[in-house]
Amino acid sequence: MLKWLIVLIAAVVIVGLLQPRLARLLHLGRLPGDLRLRLRGKDYVFPFASVVLLSLVASLIGRLF
Repeated sequence: MLKWLIVLIAAVVIVGLLQPRLARLLHLGRLPGDLRLRLRGKDYVFPFASVVLLSLVASLIGRLF
């Protein structure tokens, strides 16, 4: 159980570090269905479509392995 926890934490850290590059490369946060709001000079992003897409990819990877 401890090994899985360490692997999960390492995966989250790696994805967190690579997220800005991956977002630009894959246009995450700019898909149809993603909302961007600007209120009082601040941008708020709600990436609904990107989350669904990443969830589908993760479930496919989980089923394969």
